[in-house]
Amino acid sequence: MHIHILGICGTFMGGLALLAREMGYEVSGSDAGVYPPMSTQLESAGIALHEGYSAEAFDMQPDLVVIGNAMSRGNPAVEYVLERNLPYISGPQFLADHVLKDKWVLAVAGTHGKTTTASMLAHVLDECGLAPGFLIGGIAQDFGISARLGETPFFVVEADEYDTAFFDKRSKFVHYRPRTLVINNLEFDHADIFPDLAAIKRQFHHLVRIVPGNGLIIHPAGEPDIDEVLTMGCWTSRETFALEQPADWQLANASASYDRFDVSIDGDEAGTLQWSHSGRHNATNALATLAAARHVGIPVAESLKALSNFQGVKRRMELRGEVDGVRVFDDFAHHPTAISTTLHGAKNCLRDEGRLLAVLEPRSNTMRMGIHKGALAGSVTDADEVYVFVPGNLDWSLQDEFASLRDKAQCFTDLAELISAVATDSHSGDDIVVMSNGAFGGIHDKLLQALQPS
Repeated sequence: MHIHILGICGTFMGGLALLAREMGYEVSGSDAGVYPPMSTQLESAGIALHEGYSAEAFDMQPDLVVIGNAMSRGNPAVEYVLERNLPYISGPQFLADHVLKDKWVLAVAGTHGKTTTASMLAHVLDECGLAPGFLIGGIAQDFGISARLGETPFFVVEADEYDTAFFDKRSKFVHYRPRTLVINNLEFDHADIFPDLAAIKRQFHHLVRIVPGNGLIIHPAGEPDIDEVLTMGCWTSRETFALEQPADWQLANASASYDRFDVSIDGDEAGTLQWSHSGRHNATNALATLAAARHVGIPVAESLKALSNFQGVKRRMELRGEVDGVRVFDDFAHHPTAISTTLHGAKNCLRDEGRLLAVLEPRSNTMRMGIHKGALAGSVTDADEVYVFVPGNLDWSLQDEFASLRDKAQCFTDLAELISAVATDSHSGDDIVVMSNGAFGGIHDKLLQALQPS
């Protein structure tokens, strides 16, 4: 069977393409503005990419068109499919029908941390001999890919609350039917499709409703919004995790950067994790991972050993290079909470006398709509200097939002000027954290080049 994927370079759809190829299907796809790492991954897999959405991509006469949720009515390829009555399906439904059937699905949901936690969980299961399949919204460093079928019934999936397709407005994750479900956190996001937080809670309630009674729901203790979702109805056992307050899974004796901490279960010490990662957010991700892994039968001691060599995920505090003592990191943070968490973790890992320089592109739909604009200045308080790229077509002022930071924050409408300013201001020992959920004009390589001695 030949499938053609519209929006193939999205993180989810690109992973789906790899799974379909591994199943023996002929796979091609269309997208616009493609960029690494997904485009590189697809090319390495021998999957044909068509730039743009012209009808020429259908000359190969695919048997099925898989339509990504970025596609909408008016898109030339979508209109071509509908006018000619070609068979089509959404990406999540294709995953459910062709991959997840008869699998023990371990799903990781929540506003933040899905990609990292899903990568941790897939790594632990793999290190402990379970050879899971997975589909993750990023390139897991331990595997070098974002998706694979696996060799056992276990399948780890990043469970996104974003809508499924233009013809199916349910959240993606309701298609996955998890037996093990992690809900990391819950905040308002995706303002382009959800009117308010209550609408998001309703979708999470739909997810909770499909977890079987012999499954497990893992969530943080004392999170009112998650607790409210669960009070709407829950028919499944639950385990909680927390750093400070009482919970089934707790952390103790943590180092300042959280690169070492003890883990307890129901008040009993279970072991110690020492690893190369940092930040409170990664510590909570680890607790959720340990709980999910135990649910499929992995002893905690084995999971801790596996996590100790977890390499991380591309674009999650990924070190892109170092020039004359200045390190440049790439991070996917694009929500004020994620920005704040990322910078707080980075601050705790600074070298002696080094400074933290934050470079931010407010690119997401929610950011462009100005939903979280009032929280932006507060999200970068851990940075010593802040450089903000102003995207076009904003109907609100980034300069006004960062005015309270005075000389600490600078806004730029020209990317080259931003790069020049960052390179000029930085000195040996500094860490530069670039945060965007897009390609950001290839800023990372350009910045490393600008840092080179003249």
